[in-house]
Amino acid sequence: MEGTAASKVSSKTRALVEGALCVALSIVFSQLRIFSMPQGGSITLEMAPLLYFSYKYGCKWGALAGAISGLLQMVFGGYVAHPAQGLLDYPLAFACMGAAGLFGAHGKRLIAGTVVAALARLACHVLSGAIFFASYAPEGQNVWLYSLIYNASYIVPSLVLTAVAAWFMWKKFPHLA
Repeated sequence: MEGTAASKVSSKTRALVEGALCVALSIVFSQLRIFSMPQGGSITLEMAPLLYFSYKYGCKWGALAGAISGLLQMVFGGYVAHPAQGLLDYPLAFACMGAAGLFGAHGKRLIAGTVVAALARLACHVLSGAIFFASYAPEGQNVWLYSLIYNASYIVPSLVLTAVAAWFMWKKFPHLA
């Protein structure tokens, strides 16, 4: 019995350490911007480490790591117009990366998990944009459509970039999954 308890502690310790590393990588990748939008949002690989962690440790651990990453991104230079907007655009949006943990990290399921997690993140940003940044929409344009187009313009390229990177990583290093 003692060996079982020790292995559980070792397993949790490993998950915490890997989670911290993935959060740190996500923060670093968020600063390595390929393109930045004028009112916030950028094309990066910040989702990749969080998705990896979610695939490896599951939805709950992945959502926790994502929420911590989002919170840290908010603290290290995020824009917050309202507390609810801050929650939507940072901790909740990145907690959505945990959804990838519902999928396997093999082949098409890897891509499906990546897409579902990114679309859940997109939904958080669209909701935030429509509620808190409606004034940026051109006069006469539906604020929901504006928010969807604006946020998709950086989330979709980030999703494609992340999915391609994840696919190549899985093909090159299948033992990491």
